Amino acid sequence: MQPTFLPWLGFFDLIDQADFFVFLDSVQFEKQSWQQRNKIRTHKGLEWITVPVLIRGRFGQLIKDAQINQVKFPHKHIKQIRQNYNRAPYFKTYDEELCDVLRKGGEDLSLCNLNIRIIKWVSSKLSLSTQFVRSSELDTTGKRSELLVNILKKLNTHMYLSPLGSLNYIKNEYHFFHENKITFFFNNYVHPEYNQTYRPFIPYASIIDLLFNEGDKSIDIIRSGRRKPINGEDLIK
Repeated sequence: MQPTFLPWLGFFDLIDQADFFVFLDSVQFEKQSWQQRNKIRTHKGLEWITVPVLIRGRFGQLIKDAQINQVKFPHKHIKQIRQNYNRAPYFKTYDEELCDVLRKGGEDLSLCNLNIRIIKWVSSKLSLSTQFVRSSELDTTGKRSELLVNILKKLNTHMYLSPLGSLNYIKNEYHFFHENKITFFFNNYVHPEYNQTYRPFIPYASIIDLLFNEGDKSIDIIRSGRRKPINGEDLIK
């Protein structure tokens, strides 16, 4: 998975099920994508929170090379988060730690490092024990499904869990998996409902919405949305 900014619940459901979770940081950065923004719950509904990224003269840059555009970038984000979650039951439990992670992201200005720090921090709060790896550290080549297969081979594994959104391109490139005897499943996830600061409940907010509102119950809530994985070949055929 690409290292996204403040990911949603389903992202961590994937992490929870994996022995290895690979940050796909060696592919092209896409502006205004989940790589640099996500949504938090406010009294108006879901609103974007976006990290400014340097774009001019950097067309085709890889995720691992994307740079944050402002040295003081986290101040606005911290203010935005605190204004909307200061009344949440577990706000004080996580506020300072999360803000510290955001501030460190402003120090080296690497978007990729920031996102990975956040994901690892959340994973530690959820007590997840998955091993994290960066694709840029694996010295693999290829595009799309070929790249995925080469990463799996590098990790000496023959089973792959994929988000359902990857179905279209995997379906067209299924031969890479078949030829290398790789079994793959699609994650089958139904967004659970939980207590939010504002009503009515709106799904698909950032993971911090769950943490601030449900605290140590968050991992059980994440797992409650999990359904039996779908065998990839069943969808392909």
